[in-house]
Amino acid sequence: MIVSTKGRYALRVMVNFAQRDSAEYVPLKEIAESEEISQKYLESIMAVLSKAGFVDAVHGKGGGYRLNRKPEEYTVGSILKLTEGSLAAVSCSSQGPAACSRTQCCQAKPMWDKLDKMIDDFFEGITIADLLSAYEG
Repeated sequence: MIVSTKGRYALRVMVNFAQRDSAEYVPLKEIAESEEISQKYLESIMAVLSKAGFVDAVHGKGGGYRLNRKPEEYTVGSILKLTEGSLAAVSCSSQGPAACSRTQCCQAKPMWDKLDKMIDDFFEGITIADLLSAYEG
């Protein structure tokens, strides 16, 4: 499993929001500059986060984005699954069109399932608040 820039940048942005006043809407341009992310690319990431209800968005003068929950209510796993689609270690262990036709007879499938559960449990056990406190500590 390799986490793409989309997932990594989404995490950075969510941490950036968590470091700010929760009532403050932050303009996209300001986020892009502070995180050194292309504004165009950031627009697509923010659209995903906003559509999923992870952030509030206000358009126009004085608008921008902000968290709509406390940092401890966002898990790294939920953000990565939203932006990456899946955290499966191998494509054959995912569900849907990429699922393997040999699932029923694969000797390695239980191992891949166990690894997927370990990855999911790991990332679901870390919150944005945890990332903040680890950085500050």
